[in-house]
Amino acid sequence: MSLEPCEETVEHSALLKLLSALFYAGSSFLITVVNKTVLTTFRFPSYLCLGIGQMITTVIVLYAAKKSKTVQFQDFDKNVLLKIFPLPLLYVGNHVTGLASTKKLSLPMFTVLRKFTILMTMILEAYILRKTFPKHLVYSVVTIVFGAMIAASSDLAFDLEGYTFILLNDAFTAASGVYTKKKLGDKVRADVFHHPLQPL
Repeated sequence: MSLEPCEETVEHSALLKLLSALFYAGSSFLITVVNKTVLTTFRFPSYLCLGIGQMITTVIVLYAAKKSKTVQFQDFDKNVLLKIFPLPLLYVGNHVTGLASTKKLSLPMFTVLRKFTILMTMILEAYILRKTFPKHLVYSVVTIVFGAMIAASSDLAFDLEGYTFILLNDAFTAASGVYTKKKLGDKVRADVFHHPLQPL
């Protein structure tokens, strides 16, 4: 009995994986710093316009990259949109609330309050994916969140609107990650169903 592979699996070196993680972390940090600078130092008036501009730029760059055959992905198909729903809505919510909270809060407080994403992700994975976690992991997450709450309690520049946006951003980020895992899990199960075990 053997399972026919649906696609070729490419193994990457540990160094390449490490460099990819460092590049992602660095890019994420620089994006936050640049957005904060644009919204505060240069006093850009609307985080919504900034977010829409970034989304449009992303679409244009991806389309140009596809035309030049730098990247490959399938053409727009409404069936794909239905299959991945509600991920597009979660992305827009995550993007907009992230920019809003970046504008309203200081970078240190923004970073601290983003820790709530870990707890929200754990709760959603337990509820939606029926995942269980070892006690030591739960205790670690609770400790992180408790530390974030202590830091937030000493915030002299308390901004209710900013705190609301950052907690919504945490929720959208957690939901996006969990639903992405769920959609990928559904796809794997569908592939196995459509490519059953074949006799040798």
